[in-house]
Amino acid sequence: MSGEETEGEKVKKVAEFRTLLEKRIREMETELEGMRVLLEFVDAKLLEKGFKRAEMVKPTPTILPEAAVPQVVEYERSVPLKTATGDLLANLYMGEDSMRVVFAEDKDFNVNTPPFMSFLVERVLVKMQEKDREAAGTGEIAPEKILFYNIVREGDVVREITIQNIRSERLKELKATVRWTLEKMYEKIKTDS
Repeated sequence: MSGEETEGEKVKKVAEFRTLLEKRIREMETELEGMRVLLEFVDAKLLEKGFKRAEMVKPTPTILPEAAVPQVVEYERSVPLKTATGDLLANLYMGEDSMRVVFAEDKDFNVNTPPFMSFLVERVLVKMQEKDREAAGTGEIAPEKILFYNIVREGDVVREITIQNIRSERLKELKATVRWTLEKMYEKIKTDS
């Protein structure tokens, strides 16, 4: 007999692979449930520290006890972010130390479209957050003043970003960075269409 597998051996390997897949799915479901519990814990801590949950939109509704109903953050000014040709990309709402970017509903900005994750999130927001953590560790800023951001998505489509605890010297940089990122994403969307 040659080195070829028999039909029975192939079926056995596929059945073993199926068993491995089922096991991995169970493990991932357990991990996901654990992450949901951790997320609820983080949300509760944020509420304790005064974080305004109005921007923390979730895909599934959450019923809060009456005492825990968050107050709405008031934004002092609104700035439309548009392309050079006047196409609306997003509306930027700015508060004292917060920013909310609500993406234009008629445009589907995919989270995977560069430079969203690679630049805006990883090189700007995450780096600012890391610097704040270091500053909080050395006592330069209070831990509750560490930059916090939340990205609201519908599947892979980004609907809004909220950023809290923005230091005044970062406000201009963040506004410009968000505008640049959206312009580049929009250019990619147009060329891919």
